[in-house]
Amino acid sequence: MPPSHDERKFVTALARGLDLLRAFGPDDVLLGNRDFAARTGLPKATVSRLAYTLTELGYLRYDAELGKYALDAGVLALGYAFLNGTDLLTLARPHMRALAREMGCSISLGCREGIDMMYLETIRSDSAHLTLGLTAGSRLSMLTSSMGRVYLAAMTPTERETMLLDLHDAYDANPAALRNVGWDVLQSGVDKGIESYKREGCCYSFREWHEGVNAVAVPLRDVRQNRWLAISCSGPSSSIPDAVFRDEIGPRLKQLAARLSGQA
Repeated sequence: MPPSHDERKFVTALARGLDLLRAFGPDDVLLGNRDFAARTGLPKATVSRLAYTLTELGYLRYDAELGKYALDAGVLALGYAFLNGTDLLTLARPHMRALAREMGCSISLGCREGIDMMYLETIRSDSAHLTLGLTAGSRLSMLTSSMGRVYLAAMTPTERETMLLDLHDAYDANPAALRNVGWDVLQSGVDKGIESYKREGCCYSFREWHEGVNAVAVPLRDVRQNRWLAISCSGPSSSIPDAVFRDEIGPRLKQLAARLSGQA
């Protein structure tokens, strides 16, 4: 379910069908009805009907021998339509590549997807030693990632309050997904992110999203599509210390975001 929806306009059957498509992670090739049910919380009978419908419409492909489903060309067509409509991504790639190479890190551009952040693109330096296998389509926690925190910080107070309520509900439903970190610790991280955004124009995540990763992110306004994106830089904490993210990488990201937003 998407956050804060209007029940009078909300089509539950459509949402459930999309939940099946979202059940696929970056490393998933085939999923069965049991996998769908476990990941969505939907009854198996509902899953079976939805999977059949999505297969008939060309969004899933059924492997009769294995009894499992794969994403089909309909999803790919939607993805290409989305990316082709994101002119900002085309403009950003060469700048992201240059900064990744110069700083020896990974540069990523992402957007909000439900209660998570999702990578639209990530570019790694050849010299980056830490690879977590994250690619376009990978999701990150909005609470512990620098990208998520800066997205929350860029919201209006009312929007942020609503989003945090949705995140708290999701946390209550599955606290283990955030490595059993207490909600008060997560809320404190968000609050610090908001303060650093007000003070420095960016948010950090030092070994919080992943114990070996430091990161900084800034918001990026996509004027054409009238939405906020986030651009982040991440690298191994063992070779790129906190101070480098604060003193060097953060300011460079802010300059890049301003240039891409047409503000510089």
